[in-house]
Amino acid sequence: FSAGLGRNGVPPGWEVKEKAGRADYSVVKEGNINALRLRSEGTSFSLQKPVDVDPRQFPVLSWKWKVTKLPDGGDVRKADADDQAAQLFIAFANSNVISYIWDTNAPQGLVEGTWVPPFLAIKTVVVRSGHENEGKWLTETRNAYVDYRHLFGEEPPKIAGLRIQINSQHTDSSGESYFADVVFRTQ
Repeated sequence: FSAGLGRNGVPPGWEVKEKAGRADYSVVKEGNINALRLRSEGTSFSLQKPVDVDPRQFPVLSWKWKVTKLPDGGDVRKADADDQAAQLFIAFANSNVISYIWDTNAPQGLVEGTWVPPFLAIKTVVVRSGHENEGKWLTETRNAYVDYRHLFGEEPPKIAGLRIQINSQHTDSSGESYFADVVFRTQ
């Protein structure tokens, strides 16, 4: 996000999708980190971008994130409380999706499956949970190739898109998070 916001008010290459309410985001400098800041006040929105990544060649996804406000009562296990301050989705060419989240209450390591008709299967992995690391920059590293094989039981196709999302509309609360340095690597 070092390029800041483009002429259309969005980081270059990204597109805003509003699901509920109005998107509140900016690109900010935090020390030496250029970050995307997301704020939700009972809203749901994302920034997404198309990519063309072979997970066999670049299997490792790494990113930095910081959550400064978790949605009150957020819990991926409950439809009426499925709100998270920080979500990073990888969309594969066959419409399967892995979602890495920082949840308020669901336990770290939990995997939830969702089928969104007609053709979308989402596997959610709770990477972080709760307030313990709130306000701290954390670097995450996931092997998307291994995760896909484990979660879907087959070889992954190409990765076709990334989405960074925040939502707090189910709990009618608020959330805030920051993302930086989202990259695919060989190791």
